[in-house]
Amino acid sequence: MSSDNLLTDTPELYELRFPDPGHLAARWAESVLRTHAAGPRVLDVGCGTGRDAAWLHTEAGRRVTGIDTSEAMLAHARTAHPGPEYLRADMRDFDLGRRFDAALCLDSALLYCHTNDDLDAFLTRCRRHLVPGGLLVAELRNGAYFLGRTDLLDAPRTDTVTHGGVTRTSRTTLSLDRAAQLLRRERTWTADDGSPPLTQRSAWRLLFPQELRYVLAAHGFAVLALYDRPGPRTGPAWREGDAPAATADADRLHLIARLDGTSTP
Repeated sequence: MSSDNLLTDTPELYELRFPDPGHLAARWAESVLRTHAAGPRVLDVGCGTGRDAAWLHTEAGRRVTGIDTSEAMLAHARTAHPGPEYLRADMRDFDLGRRFDAALCLDSALLYCHTNDDLDAFLTRCRRHLVPGGLLVAELRNGAYFLGRTDLLDAPRTDTVTHGGVTRTSRTTLSLDRAAQLLRRERTWTADDGSPPLTQRSAWRLLFPQELRYVLAAHGFAVLALYDRPGPRTGPAWREGDAPAATADADRLHLIARLDGTSTP
């Protein structure tokens, strides 16, 4: 994620804007790891504020390492969500000198790989850092959802959050860049403290289910499950014991893939 981002640079504001008091994302991830008998060593790619990594580390007994490019997020994680090891690293070019039983890529972190080269680089790093038979678990927006649908594009979304005595309002507009296969986001912040508006831009790569299967197979991964719901950010949200749907059509995708047991770094 870009370091020039109000939410990324203000982790406390990020957690207020995107609360997860029940640790739903981490509990979903743990359920997947348990179901597929993953070992205890977990790499959380794009760990952000460390909420998920810390829950998996302290509550589920995993040995978690989190990586992110934002120094502000990592500093917050070390203080507010201690336990895991937190390291500054780019998902396309990290070398931690160790191997893991599973890699997590939650909250569409995978989609910050904007190009095919980015995606190849990330999966190459995953392959080198996972043990044979290791898992890649990802939760991300679904490119297929935008085939013929415009409901997320038709009107801006407005949200308000108060932090440090200042109430901030964000106006977020999404648009499609079809040639680049990107979902572009423009977010303008206003505040009641008289500060000038702030506009920031970012984007996610849109990946399609069959495209994901193809690129994962090219890197030695077998897809165990690829489905749209339920998950930590679907409606209704995932609950313990819920079985995956047989569809991959809604706004979110949930991916579980296993590295070929014969693969070598």
